[in-house]
Amino acid sequence: MGATALRNGPSPVPAPIDSIVEVRGISKTYGNVEALRGIDLDFPRGKLTSLLGPSGCGKTTLLKIIAGLIRADGGTVAINGKRVSAPGPERAFVFQDFALMPWATVMRNVAFGLELRGTNKAEREEIARRYIAEVGLAGFEDKYPHELSGGMRQRVGLARALSVDADVLLLDEPFSAVDEQNRRKFQEDLIRLRTNQNKTFIFVTHSIEEAVYISDRIVLLSPRPGRVSQIIEPEIDRSGDPERIHRDRHYLDTVEEIWQGLKQYVE
Repeated sequence: MGATALRNGPSPVPAPIDSIVEVRGISKTYGNVEALRGIDLDFPRGKLTSLLGPSGCGKTTLLKIIAGLIRADGGTVAINGKRVSAPGPERAFVFQDFALMPWATVMRNVAFGLELRGTNKAEREEIARRYIAEVGLAGFEDKYPHELSGGMRQRVGLARALSVDADVLLLDEPFSAVDEQNRRKFQEDLIRLRTNQNKTFIFVTHSIEEAVYISDRIVLLSPRPGRVSQIIEPEIDRSGDPERIHRDRHYLDTVEEIWQGLKQYVE
């Protein structure tokens, strides 16, 4: 097969040697709806981990709990060994709907997190300019969100997250609002950024193909209440041509393996 299955079912596994995010016993209920139950996960430093599962399995809820945007009903989250329950500078969130300030330029949007931290104007503009270029938007610093395409607005959101130099970047289906051509380009850019920036990425997606293509690890969640059903590490060489990778036997085998695990949940 084209992947290593690290976990099937609820049996515990040893934590990775260098975990930056540790999730223990996380549960969450909305009214009478149990969204998550007893989630135990370790996220390795410097890797990209995708959360994948059927709609309603709690992927985004778990991501927002890790971000400190919503509180869990039970369990703990630790970043670099320290428990957290609110947003902090070691985490940055990329929203599905861009969450840009419409009255601010690209430069101001990207530099906003640095402004909140008290970074002086010259330094924050230098940093923002570097990350604007990193995501392919050099020359658009003075444009406003309404002057940009959806794909370009999402790049602004990614540059803003990168600019604050957080250890962990949390991405909630960041490519769902763009067309297939831009989506593929974003995937390639994300692989490059992960390598160049040496950050830890936690990524929510509904796409099996996307998860297999970009991820070091894939966490499969069961339907509500969301629980960890399997952890898979795709064994894919991503150094070559993207089209070749999408035709690679290991890639195709891993996509099929995950589909076989998830199709039981499709009505």
